[in-house]
Amino acid sequence: MSKVALLLVGSPKAKRSTSEVLGGYVLDELQKNGFKTEKENVHRLLKADNGSEKLIKLVNTCDILIFSSPLYIDSIPAPVVRAMEIIAESKREQNQSNKQLMLAITNCGFPEASHNHLALDIYKHFAKEAGFEWVGGLALGGGGTIGGQPLTKFGRMTKNIIKSLDLTTFALLNGNMIPEEAIKLMEKPMVPNWLYILVGHHGWRTAAKKYGVHQKLNNQPYK
Repeated sequence: MSKVALLLVGSPKAKRSTSEVLGGYVLDELQKNGFKTEKENVHRLLKADNGSEKLIKLVNTCDILIFSSPLYIDSIPAPVVRAMEIIAESKREQNQSNKQLMLAITNCGFPEASHNHLALDIYKHFAKEAGFEWVGGLALGGGGTIGGQPLTKFGRMTKNIIKSLDLTTFALLNGNMIPEEAIKLMEKPMVPNWLYILVGHHGWRTAAKKYGVHQKLNNQPYK
């Protein structure tokens, strides 16, 4: 029987999230290599009738579990934390002995990928407590640059991300840990930090003008 890979997307966006793009790339590559694949948005799943039961069933029948989520402050979105609690509680009630690999991908809006490291430590701790074999985590800074668009759309700008995900997929196919090269490639900035911040400021001012509050950007009401 074909092995199964499950992607749990932690973004609250219904579609076109950076988290789904990153995790979806790995899922597609695994499918090309004979895996059966499943994908669920954690936020929608937990709101659905019998969502917890479906989550447990999907997790119990997968060989590879992939979490792909955005960074909230320095941690994981609350619905993803809740999903991990449900999974961990279910695992404690089972005597499941099959080997299950777990990968985590997290992205943040800050240009520095290092902001994601604490979230990856949380995922690693969960994997240990729930009985998964932790194969590693990937951290991406400046995730807003992708904005839910296909990675191939950006040409050379995302070449390191694609190479990182290709190396990660190869490791998963062979049941190995993610190589250090993949981790370092993912953490390389897509554009220089100064340029990312410059564009971010422009986008912030444009949004403020759109909503008629551009003259209030420097207000300090609680000073």
